[in-house]
Amino acid sequence: MPRFYRWLLYLYPSLYRRAYGDEMISVFRDAQADVSDGSFGERICFRAREAWGLLAGAVQEHLSIISGRYQLISFTRFNMRPEFRFPRSTVFLMSIIFAGVILAMEKAHTIQVKYAAGVGSVWPSLPWFLGLALLFTCVTAMLVWGILFALGRTGAHRLAKIQPGTNMTN
Repeated sequence: MPRFYRWLLYLYPSLYRRAYGDEMISVFRDAQADVSDGSFGERICFRAREAWGLLAGAVQEHLSIISGRYQLISFTRFNMRPEFRFPRSTVFLMSIIFAGVILAMEKAHTIQVKYAAGVGSVWPSLPWFLGLALLFTCVTAMLVWGILFALGRTGAHRLAKIQPGTNMTN
């Protein structure tokens, strides 16, 4: 199968093959090693899936060269483009999540107005809470730094041990 896989790589444009061929072969070998212990049917499905993927990828790359565009026809449902680090569907899903968060906030506001009319709001106490949280964080950081300083593990101790003019590659 690796010989057949290498032969199928020649269907790709030469620039693409030079850029990604070795990496594709390496990934194929790793995937084939994972499937080698599987049943006969699993190995056949793996080979058919890999062959189809190579053929579809080669056609897609040739079409992108001919058309002058990166992608003319999408062969997969969630196709990636090199200029993005996430599938195109992510934008849609993030929009749905954002709408859900906005709706939840509106529902919480409605519940607060309906049931907490006489209780009051928590907003006046928020600055005090944030101030105390900041104070607690600063005190904790100073305690940790003090312990590290007492143990001689801070950067100040390390800088004090540096001798000027010595080789730093040790």
